[in-house]
Amino acid sequence: MDGTSMTGDGASMTGEHADLLQTLARHRGFLRQTVRGLTDEQAALRTTASELCLGGLIKHVAGTEAMWMRFAAGGAEAAESEPVDWEGRFRMAEGETLAGLLDAYEQVALATEKQVAQTPDLNLSHPLPQAPWFEPGARWSVRRVLLHIIAETAQHAGHADIIRESLDGAKTMG
Repeated sequence: MDGTSMTGDGASMTGEHADLLQTLARHRGFLRQTVRGLTDEQAALRTTASELCLGGLIKHVAGTEAMWMRFAAGGAEAAESEPVDWEGRFRMAEGETLAGLLDAYEQVALATEKQVAQTPDLNLSHPLPQAPWFEPGARWSVRRVLLHIIAETAQHAGHADIIRESLDGAKTMG
């Protein structure tokens, strides 16, 4: 990585903003590579004891990134402004296609890149929503949100690799 990143509108960034976005793009790429060449039916299959399927992972990661970037822009109220189907978020619904889910994920990625490019201070922070898994009174900065999205994407890229290997023996990361 050379420390320069292009945003969705062709502008370039350098420094920490670019480094974070390049790292996120790398893990998004691993996840996308894992589903390459699959049919919609294959992407919807559960191949392990888990409820997860490959299309559902794409859908979940896209939705999670979009939600956290709403948080980065406007705090807990913004993050919670759109309803979430927590169970359905991990499965492909009737009529959903892998291509459609990948397109939606690309739109989320472009929006994230644009938002990060327009955020001059990654220290901007908001109080976390009240939830048993968050420390009361804790705040997350835009930087922390991006690190969380990177970790979430990397973790699910690993899950996807296992699911794909169970599906047809293909290994993305092995």
